[in-house]
Amino acid sequence: QVQLVESGGGLVQPGGSLRLSCAASGIRFSFYTMAWYRQAPGKQRDLVARIDSVRNTNYADSVKGRFTISRDNAKNTVILQMNSLKPEDTAVYYCNIWNMDTWGQGTQVTVSS
Repeated sequence: QVQLVESGGGLVQPGGSLRLSCAASGIRFSFYTMAWYRQAPGKQRDLVARIDSVRNTNYADSVKGRFTISRDNAKNTVILQMNSLKPEDTAVYYCNIWNMDTWGQGTQVTVSS
């Protein structure tokens, strides 16, 4: 079956960096658009970044210039490199297969001094 497993979250100070990874299984990974979403307490789940099969990328305005999404098809992995983190980036981050209701368990990112 399809499975997504996120890792790499944690506590970081404002201005710091984190690298999130999502390992996918059960799909022909290279064919699919992959995405990262995030959900802060009491808020809806929002799209953060997306990368398609030919590595075109899209970002939410709030993270442009700070976050970079990439993929390693040999490892069935999608990466979210997050730099210049702000307290408002605090959320649970989820990996997603675009247009599929398939989600990982999420990884907590907390940006605080």
